[in-house]
Amino acid sequence: MAFGWIDEQADARRRAGLVRTLRPRPADTPLLDLASNDYLGLARHPEVTEAAAAAARTWGGGSTGSRLVTGTTELHTELERELADFCGFEAALVFSSGYAANLAAVTALAPHGSLIVSDAGNHASLIDGCRLARATTQVVAHADPEAVRKALGTHAGEAVLVSDTVFSVDGDAAPLAEFAMACREHGAGLVVDDAHGLGVLGPGGRGAPHAAGLAGADDVVVTATLSKSLGSQGGAVLGPARVIEHLINAARTFIFDTGLAPAAAGAALAALRLLRREPERAARARTVATELHARLTAAGLEAVRPDAAVVSVRAPSPESAVRWAADCRAAGLAVGCFRPPSVPDGISRLRLTARADLSGAQIERAVRVIGETRP
Repeated sequence: MAFGWIDEQADARRRAGLVRTLRPRPADTPLLDLASNDYLGLARHPEVTEAAAAAARTWGGGSTGSRLVTGTTELHTELERELADFCGFEAALVFSSGYAANLAAVTALAPHGSLIVSDAGNHASLIDGCRLARATTQVVAHADPEAVRKALGTHAGEAVLVSDTVFSVDGDAAPLAEFAMACREHGAGLVVDDAHGLGVLGPGGRGAPHAAGLAGADDVVVTATLSKSLGSQGGAVLGPARVIEHLINAARTFIFDTGLAPAAAGAALAALRLLRREPERAARARTVATELHARLTAAGLEAVRPDAAVVSVRAPSPESAVRWAADCRAAGLAVGCFRPPSVPDGISRLRLTARADLSGAQIERAVRVIGETRP
C-alpha cells in the first residue's frame, strides 16, 4: 500500500506518547496565556490590529507575488528601514516567515566548500538551513566557545558559525561576545537567530546582538521573527548592505516565495514604533520571567533560570509533560509542552512565556496552577 510506512510511524508515536494534535483556539478564550510567543502583549494591541487592517485596505489581502515581481510594497521597504535602524544594522530584508529567513541566511552564506559550525541547541529552522546548504556542517557542544574554536581550527576555507541568541527550549542565552571573538580569530562569519531576543534583550528591546556590542558589525548577520515580540508574522535578515544585496540575488526562500502579506507588515511596523515609544515593555518581560522563575523554584519545581522571556519547567517524562499541560489547561492556564523530538536533550518540560502584560495576580495564579497540577 502506498505510504504504508506512515501507519507504522503513527503507531510508534502513539506507543511513545508523542502524538501531536491541532487544537483550534477561539477568538475569545478565558485561558490565561503563558503558551504563546506574544512577549510584549502586542498581538491584540489596538494600534497593531488597526495598522494591520489599514494595510489590508490599502494594499489588499496579499502581496500578490514574490518580492522581486509585485510582492514588494512601499510598506515592506519602510518596515525594513525602521527595523534595521532600530536594531543598529545597515540594512534589512523581510521574509514571509522567520523560518524562511533562517533558511535564506544559512544557505546563501555557506557556499560549497565552506564550513558551518552549528550549536547543538539550535532551532529546527537553522538545522534545516544547514541540511540544505552546500557546505559541510559540524555540530558543536551547546554554548561552548572553545568547541567553536576547535571546529573552526580544522578548516582553512570560508566558515560561518550559526547559533540562536536565546535558545527556544530553556530560554538560555548564547555567549555572543565570545562566539564573535572565536569567529574573528579564524576569519569566520557569525549568523545568529534573534527570534527570542528582539523586543526583550538589549536597550529598549533592540536585541541580543545589540546588547553584546555586535550591532552593525560587518561580520555579523542577524535573523529575526516578526511573530513574537512584534505580535505579527514574518521574518527578517539584518546585516551589512552587501550581504542583504547578496540575499536578494541568491536566497531561494526570498526569490521564489510570495512576499509577506501587507497586513502582517503593517502590524509589525506599528508594533516596532510602539516599542520605540514604550521601551519599558522589554524590561517588564524580563522582570516577569525572573519573578516566574523565583516563584516556581520556591514552590519546589525544577525551573531553568531565564536569560530572556522563556521559562522552562522540567517534567519527569513525555507522558507526564502532556498530562501536566492538559491539567493546567483544565484549570484555566495555557502553557507550552516541549518533548522529544523537539528538545535536543530529550528532557520534556513545560515552556512558559513571560509576557510583559502579565499582572502580579496572574503570575501568582499561574504558579499556583502549575504547582497544584504537577505530576
